Amino acid sequence: MPNIKSAAKRLRQSKVRQARNRSVKSELKTLGKKVKTDAAAGKVGEAESQLLVAAKRLDKAAAKKILHRNAAARKKSRLQKAIKAAKSK
Repeated sequence: MPNIKSAAKRLRQSKVRQARNRSVKSELKTLGKKVKTDAAAGKVGEAESQLLVAAKRLDKAAAKKILHRNAAARKKSRLQKAIKAAKSK
């Protein structure tokens, strides 16, 4: 435990931010899985609508520095690639 008042405050702040970041990352993983499962099942329309939601959340996470912007772009690209593959089948 920190002995200094400011260090104690930083610890409290980091715990709050850690919980928030963890929930956002968990949500992003869930949205990505939904897109991939819909695409694999051949539900292209649903997958595309889920992709719009996922892309928006990824962009928000990147803007808030929860994810690196290149990581967000890579994830969006891979989801789009999965939908494109499902369309071609």
